[in-house]
Amino acid sequence: MRLHELYPFPEEYAQRKRVGRGPGSGSGCTSGRGNKGQNSRSGGNRPAWFEGGQMPLARRLPKRGFKNVHRVEYIAINLDHLLAAFPGVEEITLEAIYERGLCKAGAPVKILSRGEISAKVSVEAHRFSAAAADKIVKAGGSAKALEG
Repeated sequence: MRLHELYPFPEEYAQRKRVGRGPGSGSGCTSGRGNKGQNSRSGGNRPAWFEGGQMPLARRLPKRGFKNVHRVEYIAINLDHLLAAFPGVEEITLEAIYERGLCKAGAPVKILSRGEISAKVSVEAHRFSAAAADKIVKAGGSAKALEG
């Protein structure tokens, strides 16, 4: 079997509808668009959300609240979860957090303070809660924040 032998054969394709080719074709004169009106004209189509001149739904409904498009959503990782993923490691980098699958690669990370820390660990993240940074420093490690 070859590519040209696969179904459907070219002669079995549905033919393209050729409109505006005279009255004998069955789609002459108005080319199947009917008489007059917006949709009979060229460029006469309307967007899918058009409601015929009625007040659109997006304008009929009341507007409430505020959407902060500049907000940064941090992925929160607690110390106990972080240390369980890196047993016996002295330095935890942001790339290592992404590689272990603790959060999606490229997502901003914030370290929170739940859990206890006993070993000296150097942790790198975008942000730290004050309690988490304090716990890491008291254990002899360092908390390096990548953002202010």
